[in-house]
Amino acid sequence: MKKFIQLSGVEFKRIFSNGVVMVIFFGAPLLYGLLFGVTYKKGKIDKLSIAVVDYDGTTTSYKIIDAFNDNEYLKVAKVYTENQQVKAGIIQQNYQAIITIPQRFEADINQRRYPEITVDLNMSNILTANFVSRGLQTVLASLNAGVEIETLKKQGLSPALADARYEAFKVTYNRLFNTSGNYLNFMWPGLMGAIMQQIFLLALALVFARDFEDGYFAKLIQYSRISLVHILLKALPFYLMGIIVWGMAIFLHHGFYMSGTILNSGMLAVTLVFTTACILLGMLFSILIPNQLRATELLMVIATPGFVLSGYTWPASGMPAILQSISNALPLTHFLNAFRKIAIYGGTYSDIKNEMCALTWMSVIFFVLIVISLQVKIWKWTKKETKVNDLVDYIEE
Repeated sequence: MKKFIQLSGVEFKRIFSNGVVMVIFFGAPLLYGLLFGVTYKKGKIDKLSIAVVDYDGTTTSYKIIDAFNDNEYLKVAKVYTENQQVKAGIIQQNYQAIITIPQRFEADINQRRYPEITVDLNMSNILTANFVSRGLQTVLASLNAGVEIETLKKQGLSPALADARYEAFKVTYNRLFNTSGNYLNFMWPGLMGAIMQQIFLLALALVFARDFEDGYFAKLIQYSRISLVHILLKALPFYLMGIIVWGMAIFLHHGFYMSGTILNSGMLAVTLVFTTACILLGMLFSILIPNQLRATELLMVIATPGFVLSGYTWPASGMPAILQSISNALPLTHFLNAFRKIAIYGGTYSDIKNEMCALTWMSVIFFVLIVISLQVKIWKWTKKETKVNDLVDYIEE
């Protein structure tokens, strides 16, 4: 028993002597606990963007628009006065709903023709759709009752009878994108995107770090001392293996009979540039941190909260500004935004220009940093090798 206690003490000393283990074991729960707590601190999403197409332009329609803005869940981002493409508005401006107030709305209410307000609800994110739907139903139900009661009172009906008849207009809800509210269609693409980012980052974290540790890098620089050659040599296998991995994802997507078209030029382009950004980011860490364990551990810290910060489920507008900045620095955020526009909204390449631009700039920045840092490594390694050879020659003489 005494020996066991002694060995346990030694084991504790060995564990506490490893700074990386200590940081991960005690730091990760604290770091991620704080991160997720700050992300979801509000506990609910407020001021979600909606658009109103107001064909009426009367006091009643303005009153409805003001009521939307007064609701905690809603924010009228824009009011249109002429025909708009509902789908295009949702894709380009990320509206969570578009409300259409018809012509002669106020006049039809006064003449008791029961006009109809149309609500086109964006169901691509079930979470935000529920909040928006709740806000719209609250506002429209309250206004419906209030407008009808006031109209009846003006017509001379007694307050008691007026309160009993409270429908002045009809409301029709159209569910756009993932109309069935299927949770698989909502969550699976986001989780798969996060997994793809993680596997590329962690795999590429080893490519140069391993070579630095086992000395294989010395053989490589004998073949070439140009960093571009080494970058291509390391990246090419992962591009080829990436075809297989993405092919598996496509097969599963169709195998589960999920909605959305993913085999088109827009999706191919954004997948390619997303893969490139992930490969280059992982490669950069592999060069800057020439230790396999530490490189993978640090990339795990980045990749693990990536899905939460991407805004795919909990919108970025509900996060603090600093977390929004971190979110925009992750390739996954832009890939999932583009995926939603292409696969769920049925958009085209022109709809994902912002995401393509962000991923391209990331790739360019990562690439430049890799070229510089790797060329410095090659120069230092060559200089070190030259000194060793000179020392050997001196000893032999």
